[in-house]
Amino acid sequence: MAHDAANEIVAVPIVEEVAVATTRAATPAWLISAITHGVILGVFSLVVFIATHGEPDIPPFNPTAMPPIPEVDPRNDMDPPPRPDEPVINVEFADEGPASPETELELDDLEPQSEEDKEAEVPLGDPNAVSDMMLATDDGFFMAIGVGSNSKGIWGDPNGGGVRRAIGRGLTTHGAEKSVERALRWFKRHQSPDGRWDVDGYQANCADGGRCEPGTENTGRAGDIACTGYALMCFLSHGYDQRMPSRYRDTVRKGVDWLIANQNADGLWGERNYEHAIATLAAADAYGISNDPRLREPVTRAVKIILDRQAKEAAGGYGLGWDYVQPNPARNDASVSGWNVMALKSAMAAGIDVGDGMAGAKNWLLKAWTAANPQHATLDPYKDTTSFPYTWDALTGKFQIGAPGADSHDMAAVGALCAVFLGHKKGDIMLETLCNHIERYQQPKAWPVNTYYLYYDSLALAQCDGERFKRWNSTTRDILVKAQRTEESCFDGSWDFAGTKFHGHQTGRLLSTAYCCLALEASYHYAGATAQREGKEKPKREW
Repeated sequence: MAHDAANEIVAVPIVEEVAVATTRAATPAWLISAITHGVILGVFSLVVFIATHGEPDIPPFNPTAMPPIPEVDPRNDMDPPPRPDEPVINVEFADEGPASPETELELDDLEPQSEEDKEAEVPLGDPNAVSDMMLATDDGFFMAIGVGSNSKGIWGDPNGGGVRRAIGRGLTTHGAEKSVERALRWFKRHQSPDGRWDVDGYQANCADGGRCEPGTENTGRAGDIACTGYALMCFLSHGYDQRMPSRYRDTVRKGVDWLIANQNADGLWGERNYEHAIATLAAADAYGISNDPRLREPVTRAVKIILDRQAKEAAGGYGLGWDYVQPNPARNDASVSGWNVMALKSAMAAGIDVGDGMAGAKNWLLKAWTAANPQHATLDPYKDTTSFPYTWDALTGKFQIGAPGADSHDMAAVGALCAVFLGHKKGDIMLETLCNHIERYQQPKAWPVNTYYLYYDSLALAQCDGERFKRWNSTTRDILVKAQRTEESCFDGSWDFAGTKFHGHQTGRLLSTAYCCLALEASYHYAGATAQREGKEKPKREW
């Protein structure tokens, strides 16, 4: 047996002059030979292929999975420590507590999902061009800074990731995110075939026979323009545009198409500066995010209307605010002016020339606020409050202002948001005292709430101060989540409008749902405290 085994070993081929001389070898020599020659042959083949054909093209890969949330170094505190003697504003806030109850929607369902895997026909726009962000630069002028606006950016782009960052920082919860998604689905179900959101007729789109009720006011075409703009803002604020593949791309596209088709030849949407500004804001957002070439000319013409209708001072021609229709220095309306400031800021973010419109708006903001708050020179930014006038007459100095906490004409939130967008930084007397007013007088305790105030309040505090917003949002977020309709009907995802108090709430469920959705989305645009570390310095006076 030993002799036969020896003969078998001698018969094995020799590979690279290494002979197998013992039966203790773990691998047969013929297998080693095959592997070695196979590797050599493969290397030679690859060299020949690259030399003759070049490197092969590798198709792009577009992952949809969200990246992990980066850990935040606790030493990098975004907010300056409070003053030791800083008094506490007398408002009761709910504890952060556990996250809001989850619904049957899974968070994975909130990820953008491609309808088709193909590139856009023209380059995408700036993923940081979003309407809900404008911070002051060191020289006091204005700079548009976004937090992630297309479907990729909102979920995890290095320059964005607004939703994921908001969850990671505790600014929002999975339950709140599901509420936003429910609202977007409700808007999608109730969009008219022509692309608009119809104030008086949206319920005709209910799949179960028209169970939703229309608004109680006959707002006509103007209301449809405004509510279409509001609905588009909800999608765009979350990162869904008309070009990036997503579950809502067609919905947004149809809405944008309807706005384009319903703009007057001179660039006006509707008749008043109110709905025109809202439509301009939405269109500018859509253009800035998507770089859709169809929108540049409509937005440019719309901006011209805003500038032409901006009031001017008699002496020197300095810009002011806006009234409902024509330029009127005797009636600078805060609500109308607020939307026009946001529209111009959004147009700036999209690269549209807005002339000196923002400088004029800053002039209006300062003069209207100082007229309504003559004690401003003695204010303490850490404890005192101011409000903002509903109307201000630049010719006589007279103003109309609501009582603190009143359901109408108490426009502190509009003043605060415009202050951020117009260059006032954290620590500024105007901004701090307006935010003190919001916390003291406008913090909601239970549903129903003034949803108009809620939208402005949430966005203003998100821009201004991290700790303020966390206190505010810990209460309002859960109020909104619990008040949302969640049922197997066409109401699912919407908010009731009865008792929401503000003037115009009778417009109905479209408007109520838009304001609530936008208030929940304010957490994505939280960056004011990060970008305005100047707030650690001594508060400055802007007059």
